[in-house]
This record gives sequence, C-alpha cells and structure tokens, in this order.
Amino acid sequence: MTITKNMSITEVVQKYPAAAEVFFKYGMGCLGCAAAHFENIEQGALAHGINVDALIEDLNKIA
Repeated sequence: MTITKNMSITEVVQKYPAAAEVFFKYGMGCLGCAAAHFENIEQGALAHGINVDALIEDLNKIA
C-alpha cells in the first residue's frame, strides 16, 4: 500500500510503526496529540512548515 498525503497521521503510524521515526525526523513529534487523529499528513506537514513531498517519499520507503 502506498502512503499518500491524504492519509491520517494516526492511520499511517498504526499500519507502519516505523513511520513514527520518519515523522520525528521531520519535526512532527505530536503523534499523540488530538490533531494527529483527524489531520491528514499534508495538513500536519504544512502546519509545521515541512516539505510534504519529501515526507511522503521517506514514509513510502518504510511502507
């Protein structure tokens, strides 16, 4: 399965636990916060000023 920017952060971490390390690498350490449950990857990345395409590429390397 390919990880897309429209998937929820929580969904990705549940399916691919190693994704947590990728999110942390990009400065997204709020995996347990309420926003992670309803924000998609793109929304979370943009809120943190993160390059969405680079993040998705790295997440798909572990998927």
